[in-house]
Amino acid sequence: AETLKFLEYWDEHRHDLPYETDGVVIKVNDLQQQEELGYTAKAPRWAMAYKFKAEQVSAVLHEITYQVGRTGSITPVANLEPVLLAGTTVKRASLHNEDQIAKYDIRERDTVFVEKGGEIIPKIVGVDFTKRPQDSQPTKYIENCPECGTELVRTEGDAKHYCTNYYGCPPQITGRIQHFISRKAMDIEGLGGETVELLFKEDLITNYADLYTLTKEQVLPLERMAEKSADNLINGIKASVAIPFERVLFALGIRFVGETVAKKLAKAYKNIDNLMAAPVADLVTINEIGERIAHSVVEFFENEKNVEIVNRLRSFGVQFSLSEEQLENQTDKLKGLSVVVSGVFVTVSRDELKKMIEDNGGKVGSSISSKTSYLVAGDKMGPSKRTKAENLGVPIITEQEFMTLIK
Repeated sequence: AETLKFLEYWDEHRHDLPYETDGVVIKVNDLQQQEELGYTAKAPRWAMAYKFKAEQVSAVLHEITYQVGRTGSITPVANLEPVLLAGTTVKRASLHNEDQIAKYDIRERDTVFVEKGGEIIPKIVGVDFTKRPQDSQPTKYIENCPECGTELVRTEGDAKHYCTNYYGCPPQITGRIQHFISRKAMDIEGLGGETVELLFKEDLITNYADLYTLTKEQVLPLERMAEKSADNLINGIKASVAIPFERVLFALGIRFVGETVAKKLAKAYKNIDNLMAAPVADLVTINEIGERIAHSVVEFFENEKNVEIVNRLRSFGVQFSLSEEQLENQTDKLKGLSVVVSGVFVTVSRDELKKMIEDNGGKVGSSISSKTSYLVAGDKMGPSKRTKAENLGVPIITEQEFMTLIK
């Protein structure tokens, strides 16, 4: 009740502040509980952002254009009469997919209502039908790729249309290379999206393996490329061969394989050859790897061009196996077991304990269920967890007993 009262107060009084604000962050006010709740790959589980109702304006939609992503997905974009919204000028807004256009019956020359999702990304939330031109025609979604002309495909259960010209469609080619060089992937210093576009336009690269064949002499004549920036680019590419296997796997741009999935696959298969040989039935046995991801991985490595690119990257020294250091402490002692960790520990931290579980082939459980193999109980563990474990017959072990188990 106090939190809701606080939110209500600031929804009104935020306009008195000397800066823009879009919401309030609500946190668990206990460090031990924060540690217990932990994090997902992208956010803490012990905090959430409450967003105030977004400001809304109306604008005329001049034209609907279509963008092609690195996976071939087509995104319709509304090109708007420039309008001021939440402190910035908005000219474009994503329409997401065909269903979204049909849901609101969005047409060119309509006056649409625009707001910022989370006060950041502009989105269309409705149409002012009173201002619709009398000769207005329903939007007919495109059937061919706007970049290469390939007929679009929409599979059952997919919201988006896709261009299947994986190796011939320019935005897909450059999009994959841009993903490959990005910070969380190969993190190549001195190389940005615009330079990738330029290198592709000049026929110097057609896939990310080509980056490793570039020479200073080739890149120096490029627009806005000086001696130092050419050196930085070439040195950045050379240095990227030291990037660890799990990040290389993420960099390859396999559909549905994000950072977390790439880590799980690298840990489970140890090297690229094992992963390339893995069937769907084997992949789905890994924690959090479902049918969709498994089929995507298998399809990626069934394509000869992808295998050829991987082998070229390997020949340039790119890391395609876990390092000796990473393999050193890895065993299968806890394979197939789910272990929940709770409380405060003496000899190691909670995070180190979780890493030990994963390094020994186990799964770190977030809550106790009938599938939990062990509860590792530390000091100040919540009584409800102990009671639940006892009721379900889950073995409760100490920190020392866990250490003995993995030794």
